[in-house]
Amino acid sequence: MIRAVPHVAAMAPYALADLGGEGTVSLAQNESAFPASPAAIAAGRAVLNQMPLYPDPEWPDLRAAVAEVHGLDPDRVLCGAGSMELIGCLIRAFAGPGDQVLGTEFGYAFVASASAQVQVRYVKARERELTVSVDDILAAVTPETRIVFVCNPGNPTGTLIPNSEILRLRAGLPADVLLAVDQAYAEFADAGNDPGDTFALVERGDTVVLRTLSKAYGLAGARAGWGYFPPGIAGEVRKLLNPNNISIPSQAMAAAAMRDQAHMRDVVAKTAAIRDRFAADCRALGVEVPQSHTNFVLIRFASAQQAVAVDAALRAEKLLMRGMSGYGLGDCLRATICSQAVMDRAMDVLKGVLA
Repeated sequence: MIRAVPHVAAMAPYALADLGGEGTVSLAQNESAFPASPAAIAAGRAVLNQMPLYPDPEWPDLRAAVAEVHGLDPDRVLCGAGSMELIGCLIRAFAGPGDQVLGTEFGYAFVASASAQVQVRYVKARERELTVSVDDILAAVTPETRIVFVCNPGNPTGTLIPNSEILRLRAGLPADVLLAVDQAYAEFADAGNDPGDTFALVERGDTVVLRTLSKAYGLAGARAGWGYFPPGIAGEVRKLLNPNNISIPSQAMAAAAMRDQAHMRDVVAKTAAIRDRFAADCRALGVEVPQSHTNFVLIRFASAQQAVAVDAALRAEKLLMRGMSGYGLGDCLRATICSQAVMDRAMDVLKGVLA
């Protein structure tokens, strides 16, 4: 019998979202409620005749677009098939058996999976009130810690710490510990949390900032993410990236979407308005909803049993939220913000169960 290597055989598969049956509306994947920029769609269509060719492994136009928008050095931008690819390659490049990767109590679960793939111990620092705590992260650092991952805004909590706390964290970490700041939802928070603060940390040579076009830009299906890397870190990560990782149409769409900042900001504003109304209606029903800085909300019910009852009632109406028991939050459901009509349907179900 052919067997996997022991550490892979011992791993649990990464927990994929349950998408429900035919006709189900998913509020489980944190996808955009609104289409991508028309300019992005047009750019993708315009290059379909290039499909016999391999994509450019240097992503020149996408890197240029990122640099233009954020005022960055394009040579320090690496692009991945979503930020997930960059996370996995970063861990493989800088941690191995016997090392530790430090995340937070409710941090992005894929970091744990990527760590297990290379026999790295994943450790979680406590969060306070569903929010990242810099003091608890610093207290959890050991001589074995190689990388610290912070998701800000957080997933699945939606909470945010100010960039001043990220700067305090970097200042308190040992010089030989790499800090990775996962900002997959940053476009929903940039207006009040100057992104230049974190990008400037990259100049130190010990910090990486990761972003994606899957959320605010509405390109989850294109699988395009990017990160800002110090040269020495970027060189090692490049060795592990698939050299043709982002397709020709995806690169074109991502670059055009990045340059259409007006469309992105409009999507963020419309999403936030629906989100805040839905969160307020949930709170009026007596359930806890932390202030979200993302395109989803975390709904905390009175008990795990109540969360299960709400989930069952939603499924009966062909609506599907994401259960959070895998994060130790069995009393919670995470709801992606969809159109107002879908959120109204979901609210009717919640009212019916909680009344």
